[in-house]
Amino acid sequence: MSAGTADGISVEPKRSETRAEVVTQTWVAWPIDWSAVWAGTLAALAAVLVFGLVGIAIGAHLLGPEHRVVDLRKIGLGSLAFSVFASFLAFVIGGWVAGKVAGILRSEPAILHGAIVWLTAVPLLVVLAALGAGNTLGAWNAGLVVPPARGATDAPFERPEQPGPGATESERTQYRAEVAEYRAQVKQWQDDSPRVARNTALGAVTALLLGLVGSVIGGWMASGEPMTLTYYRTRQTAAPGPSA
Repeated sequence: MSAGTADGISVEPKRSETRAEVVTQTWVAWPIDWSAVWAGTLAALAAVLVFGLVGIAIGAHLLGPEHRVVDLRKIGLGSLAFSVFASFLAFVIGGWVAGKVAGILRSEPAILHGAIVWLTAVPLLVVLAALGAGNTLGAWNAGLVVPPARGATDAPFERPEQPGPGATESERTQYRAEVAEYRAQVKQWQDDSPRVARNTALGAVTALLLGLVGSVIGGWMASGEPMTLTYYRTRQTAAPGPSA
């Protein structure tokens, strides 16, 4: 714009003032469908119970104090494979149910719902284990609650009966030998208790982490999107729908 004149005096045009725009942060929330989360949680708990009972029926999970895990290297390959499969697949089912019930078509919110299914199921598993249902939930999930050691009363050994007043010398000698063997077994039991507690906790942690991985994969599968880590970068940008 050229400068104008007024009475021979040049007048510069006013320049428009530049104002700084205030940039505000916009949060994109991912809503949680709690009905879908609870449906997935119940499905995961039901699957854990079914797999635990199947493991007991086929002998993959051995119950009783005499079957404590003292040495991890002595765990059978079949029992280990079944425990890994059950812990993983149960939460795959839970995450998939949550994603399908919510009708999510994007992998990110579907994965979030699967992870929330796991978060909801963990305290329920701890409560069930504390109430005494740990053995029916599988060998590894039973370790969510480690009972305190109470000494010889928990040992699966019977103390020999003391011979009567009319017992012979050989019977008394045999009794003393049985008592010595009993005390050695109880001492070994008590010495193994810290190792058993450690191995039980390790099994429970492994089961929980496998469950978390399974719930994430189950939710991802429910979304229907390709299960590749590079798909997010190559996915075409589309208008957000109700499940975006």
